[in-house]
Amino acid sequence: MGFGSSASSLVELRMQAFQLFRQGIAASDPESAVASALKAREPDIAAAGGVILIALGKAACLMAGTALRFVGDKLRRACVVTNHENVLDIDGIEIIVGGHPLPDEGSLKAGRAIEEAARSASPEDLVLLLISGGGSALVCAPAPAISLADKVVLNEALVRSGADISEINAVRQIFSRLKGGRLAELTSGVRTLSLILSDVPGDDVATIASGPTAKPATGVSDAVLVLRRHNLLEALPAILRKQLDDLVAGEDRTCASFDHVENVVIGSNAISLQRVMSSAEERSFKVVKAADWLGGDVSEAAHALHRLAMFTVKEEGPVAIVAGGETTVRVSGSGRGGRNQELALRFALLSERQPIRRPWAFLSGGTDGRDGPTDAAGALVDSGSAERMRRHGCRPEAHLSNNDSYPALAASGDLLLTGPTGTNVADLQILLMQ
Repeated sequence: MGFGSSASSLVELRMQAFQLFRQGIAASDPESAVASALKAREPDIAAAGGVILIALGKAACLMAGTALRFVGDKLRRACVVTNHENVLDIDGIEIIVGGHPLPDEGSLKAGRAIEEAARSASPEDLVLLLISGGGSALVCAPAPAISLADKVVLNEALVRSGADISEINAVRQIFSRLKGGRLAELTSGVRTLSLILSDVPGDDVATIASGPTAKPATGVSDAVLVLRRHNLLEALPAILRKQLDDLVAGEDRTCASFDHVENVVIGSNAISLQRVMSSAEERSFKVVKAADWLGGDVSEAAHALHRLAMFTVKEEGPVAIVAGGETTVRVSGSGRGGRNQELALRFALLSERQPIRRPWAFLSGGTDGRDGPTDAAGALVDSGSAERMRRHGCRPEAHLSNNDSYPALAASGDLLLTGPTGTNVADLQILLMQ
C-alpha cells in the first residue's frame, strides 16, 4: 500500500481528490456562466430585431437552454449541435448530434445547418453563438471537393500523431468552410456575440473549436509546417494534398473585418484550476501549482509531476500539487485508453520505481467526463495501484506500451467515471500527499 500509508488514509485522499475535481468542473458550469454574461447584455438583446442562436460543442445544450431564458420571443432561428453523450431536450429546438472525436454524417448536417442559420441573419439581428470544446469534430463543413472520409482520415492522423490542439486546429481550418473565422464572415454586417468555454492554453479564441468567429492566427504555411513536423504531409489523401498545393501556390486569403464580432471567454481551465487551488487550501493543503498549462508529451508530463512530488515530499503537512491543461499521446499501439488514463498509469509506475514515501493519490481527468474513446473521464491512482493490477493478472508496463491503459486501470479499480459533465475546459491533475 505504500510507505507508512494505511487503507483509511488512501481512501480519504482519493475521496478528497475526487471532490476537488468536481469542484473544478463546477467552476466552469456553462449555465451560470452564460446567465452571468447575458444578464449584462439584456439591453443589446432587447434592441435587436431578432436573435439567431447557434450553439456548438459538448456544452451546447446547457448553454442554449440558459440563453433561451434571456432571448425569449426575440428568437428567430436556433441551431444546437452537440455529441451523443450530452444531448438534452430543449422544447421546440432540434438537437443535431455530431461525431466526436471524429466527424460523421451528423457533423456534416450540423455544418450545413449552421451555415443556413448564419446566412439567415438580417442587419438588425443579433447572432448569438455559444461555443464550447469539441466543436471542431462535431461540426464539419469541408471545403469544396473534400469528402467526409477525407476529413476523417485527416483528423484521425492528427489526433494520433501527438500534435497539440493548436497544431491540429491550424490544419483543420484551412480545409473548412466555417473554421478559422469563416463563420464570422457569413455574419458580416450583423452584430455577432460569441460566448465561449475555453479548453485551450491561454484561452485563445482562434483555437477553441477551431475559431469559427475569430480572426485566424495561422495560415497555410503554418499548416504545412505542422504536417511536416509530424510526418503527415506525404500521407494526406490526394484531394487534400492537391488543395494544399493550390493554397501554397496562391496566397492566404485576405480576412474580412471582424469589427462586428465580440468574443467573450466565460469559462476556462484557468478558472477551474483556481477553484481547485482555493478549495484545497480550505482543506488545509499546502498548494503547489505545477504549471499554468500542462501540455506536451504525456510521458514528459508524468515525469515532471513525479519529480515535483519527490521534491515537495519533504514539506510538512498535507500537500496538493495541481495542474491543468491537455497532454498529447503519440499512439503506436492498438489498445484502449486516453491521455488522462495514460498519464495516471505512467505516474503510478514511476512512483512504484521511485516511491513517494508518504500516502498519496493522483487524479488526472477530463472536465467533460470523457477521456479518449472511452466511458472514463480519466483515472485516480494511489500507491497501491500497480500492485492491484498485477494481482489481477495485468502487466501494466505491457498495457502502457500498447496504449492500453483502460483495462489495467479497470483491473485496479482506478478508472474515473463521472459520466458527461456538460462542460469542457480541458483536463485537471490533482496530486494529494498526506
